[in-house]
Amino acid sequence: MPKYQNYPVDIYKNLKEMFNASAEKFGDKTLFMEKVNGTYRSLSFKAYAENVNALGTELLARGFGGKRLIVTGENCIAWVTAYMAVICGVGIVVPVDKEIPAEEIANIARISEASAVLYNKKNAEKIAGIDANVTRICFDELPALMEAGKAKLAAGDRSYLDAKIDENALASLIFTSGTTGVSKGVMLSHHNICFNLSEMCQMLFIGPKDTFLSVLPLHHAYECTCGFLCQVYRGSTVAFSEGLRYITRNMQEVHPTIINCVPLLVETMYSKIQANIRKNGLEKKVAAMVKLTNAIPSVKARMAAKKKIFKAVHQTFGGNLRLLISGGAAIDPQVSAGLRNLGIAVLQGYGLTECAPLAALNRDNFYNDSAAGLATPNTLLDIYDVQDDGTGEIRFKGDNLMLGYYNQPELTAEVIRDGWFYTGDLGYLDADGFLHITGRKKNVIVTSNGKNIFPEELETYLCRTPYVAESVVVGFINPKKKDYDIVAIIYPDKERMKEVYGEKWTRDQLDTELTRAVAEVNGIVQSYKRIEYYVIRDVEFPKNASRKIKRQGLADTVKAEYEAKVKG
Repeated sequence: MPKYQNYPVDIYKNLKEMFNASAEKFGDKTLFMEKVNGTYRSLSFKAYAENVNALGTELLARGFGGKRLIVTGENCIAWVTAYMAVICGVGIVVPVDKEIPAEEIANIARISEASAVLYNKKNAEKIAGIDANVTRICFDELPALMEAGKAKLAAGDRSYLDAKIDENALASLIFTSGTTGVSKGVMLSHHNICFNLSEMCQMLFIGPKDTFLSVLPLHHAYECTCGFLCQVYRGSTVAFSEGLRYITRNMQEVHPTIINCVPLLVETMYSKIQANIRKNGLEKKVAAMVKLTNAIPSVKARMAAKKKIFKAVHQTFGGNLRLLISGGAAIDPQVSAGLRNLGIAVLQGYGLTECAPLAALNRDNFYNDSAAGLATPNTLLDIYDVQDDGTGEIRFKGDNLMLGYYNQPELTAEVIRDGWFYTGDLGYLDADGFLHITGRKKNVIVTSNGKNIFPEELETYLCRTPYVAESVVVGFINPKKKDYDIVAIIYPDKERMKEVYGEKWTRDQLDTELTRAVAEVNGIVQSYKRIEYYVIRDVEFPKNASRKIKRQGLADTVKAEYEAKVKG
């Protein structure tokens, strides 16, 4: 295995220690940029620290010490201020997806025993179902709270500034599934997160000259650790995007050097570049320039030459883009190589919320475009129960491994055994130590843009409707859109049909009810989870001794019918 050096990093016990050190070190340097009334405004490390300390002081004064506080809303300065204020001396932060249905947010608030929810005004309807005893704090109220906190600090209140942090205690509670009844609350400590930050930054150089464009949601461990806390740690700048449709415009405005993204975004960017090259008849010229620059021995000189030669491409992305970090799903290696040929590096990693989230990463000086990455410097990756084809279950060991699942000791014991975390993913390690993921052991369906679809969630909702007795949700790749179609296999409630339509109920009547049921479910879940087709099953699903449905092979039983539906 080739030898490579780790980048030097500072080691911190907890996020408060890290945060204070960065505020002192980087002071007036810009930390965050946010669009306000059509113009990006900046917030320095020093000003951010003052706001965090003020908000934390006021939250303590209002009795939230040691409590669980939900943070939900758009990516913005208010979100990161609320998160840092809570985790650095108030209590336990519970980041929640702003897109999930109100029912699920209420469920998370109940399970987590939240005392307050800090939210964006746009999401006010989503929190309406939360218990009335849970305090509501709109992001619009934060300036007033911070002013009150600053007054207390000026009067000598050091309750927040001097708050002790137990780096091994629960600090962040992240729910990996919004499903009522199958939610998993991942418990992370300060040490888990700080360890993960130092591991990541030993493998990739990230520094004060870097500007990140934040496009992924902050409630997700990937963006929270790698797109927010990492930048506080390394003295970088974070500019919040206005949304996916405005990415190109925002890149022109903030001139990012790095973007954390999912494969779909990278592949879309690359396809647009290629389409433009073909449109202008530049294929041969570009190929010749790629060949010429690839002959330059020095990586630094090679990438500098590409940036100059392919200036028009780089200007599209703001002129300074040097790296795209892709996670959430596998990326087409030809896309990674193609962008690198134009002077933009693409590196992918492998993460799970349970690992805070990084478990493997390609180094910027040692990478494999076909692989998920290498183990980080002080962690272990292993393949358990290796099969004849060389693949097995991926397991992980390291200090960034979660404390466990909240109030689910049995589930925790299932996945953490003898210090190893059994991921449920299948893969293998090559001779150079790169991890290759070959499939999912669990049922989760991962879309092309890295979104996770949990079949059990959709099944739960379907079975709540009157005419569905049992259901199993599967995914089939639709060759036209190169992504999954979600298909529900439904065993109808025949007794219910008899009650409503009589003994001689018809297939058309059943189709009407099942179409209505699917539409109802699609109306309460995020768009990427929506069911495209359903297939009716005439008999109950096969079950094991404990009456659990045997899922294996069920997709094959409806594949032909699905393909016929797609062909129309």
